[in-house]
Amino acid sequence: MISENIKKAKTIFWDFDGVIKDSVSVKSDAFEELFLPFGSDVAKKIRMHHEDNGGMSRYDKLPIYLNLAGEKYSKDLIIKYEKQFSKLVMNRVINSPWVEGALEYIKTNYKAQKFFLITATPQKEIEEILKKLEISKYFKKVIGSPTNKKDALKIILSNENINLDGSIMIGDSCSDYEAAKENDVFFVFRKTELNKKLQKKLKCQMIKNFIDG
Repeated sequence: MISENIKKAKTIFWDFDGVIKDSVSVKSDAFEELFLPFGSDVAKKIRMHHEDNGGMSRYDKLPIYLNLAGEKYSKDLIIKYEKQFSKLVMNRVINSPWVEGALEYIKTNYKAQKFFLITATPQKEIEEILKKLEISKYFKKVIGSPTNKKDALKIILSNENINLDGSIMIGDSCSDYEAAKENDVFFVFRKTELNKKLQKKLKCQMIKNFIDG
């Protein structure tokens, strides 16, 4: 159920994967598939790391995963794997299910509330995804990686002259929580099957979906 804090907010900072689209498992599948040539044990470890570290940029994850695979990584190798990963996930993310009620809420309220999108997905990729989903117009600004979420939130708050009172961030990962906390923005956590460990650790408001009632 959607919370009253969300409905009353003047400004909402949205995460994408796991908040607007139920696409976290899609990326888990892609990482596992990408590293399966190095053995199923390595691929499963990488999948687990990805799911335990939601909101972390793939640029930060790939050196770790290449190391787990026993590869001496370089900038060129990271770029190669990043491109392969992007090819694997683009259409899968677009075709993944919407988080229940998210699209309807965004379409209904984007004029009454200010919406911004902050994600670990690369900038060009998220812009392309939003364009294909035909939802770009609902967000006043979109910031993806390599800008981290803490800095992205800080940039928007400063440049858009946003009052913290009445602003909230909705996320499903520790990086979302930390970004909101560092910038003194009220945080709402979306619970999923993949973030159960985090649900026990965080002390904040939690929701499952954006259904009213």
